[in-house]
Amino acid sequence: MTSWQVFTQLTVNGIAVGAIYALVALGLVLTYKATEVLNFAQGDLLALSAFIAWGLIAVAGFPFWLAFLCTVIISAVLAYGIDAVVIRQIAGQPQFAGVMLTIALAFMLRGAISMGFGPESRSYATPWVGQTTTFGGVAIANLQLVIVGTALGVTAALLLFFKSTKLGMAMQAASQNQLAAYLNGVRVKQVNSLVWALAGATAAAGGVLLAPITLVDVTLWFVVLKALAALVLGGFGSIAGAIVGGLLIGLIEQYAGVYLPDGSKDVVAYVVLIAVLIVRPQGLLGEAHGKRV
Repeated sequence: MTSWQVFTQLTVNGIAVGAIYALVALGLVLTYKATEVLNFAQGDLLALSAFIAWGLIAVAGFPFWLAFLCTVIISAVLAYGIDAVVIRQIAGQPQFAGVMLTIALAFMLRGAISMGFGPESRSYATPWVGQTTTFGGVAIANLQLVIVGTALGVTAALLLFFKSTKLGMAMQAASQNQLAAYLNGVRVKQVNSLVWALAGATAAAGGVLLAPITLVDVTLWFVVLKALAALVLGGFGSIAGAIVGGLLIGLIEQYAGVYLPDGSKDVVAYVVLIAVLIVRPQGLLGEAHGKRV
């Protein structure tokens, strides 16, 4: 394989993985803008979704896309309930309370996964196992193309939803100024719970797409750390920044795994995070707030 083919393959791999990081980062942005809570349980929702998809596909025999849809719905309902029953109770409390609460929820979900499914890793089949498509002499796994296409489709659908529907615009209004939105007839509490449901749906989509290229394992929650790096790189609080940051982190990881010393792939996302916080804290697409004193 020529150097150009290697580079092309790495680019495709990076976009596929980065698209999943972008989905998880997008869910973090949505919940943060709606309730000012940084949801550290997002990665565990992703891991739980992967196990649910495994149960539907490998045990119940569901077709892949039906299992995908069912998993997204289950995760959305669960996330809605988390906000309505738990997160709503700390409204008005310091942000630190929200951080600690979501960390506790993350450990609870992780424990529930271990108790319900056991510690073993597992996998499930997809319709694209072993299938490849050749572009310019480079064989690309069809699964990666499906991941990229699905992630981009979900992202585009969300952007269209926010710009073209009354509910989407109500969500944006509530995220910008909850009091003003309430005075204009927006049911802020219900809208916030629906935002959490959307975030849960994006976590589920990421989990179902990521599991076939890794394994169905409780350690999938680590993806949330890469998503945080993507948020910082793209611009914290920016929907577009979450997407751009996720794709860039995915690409940087893949390139580092080949062109940099061994082990670089595992740490490069966090090196980028630290560098961005030092050099450009607002990220690529974020707005600067505060000043150095």
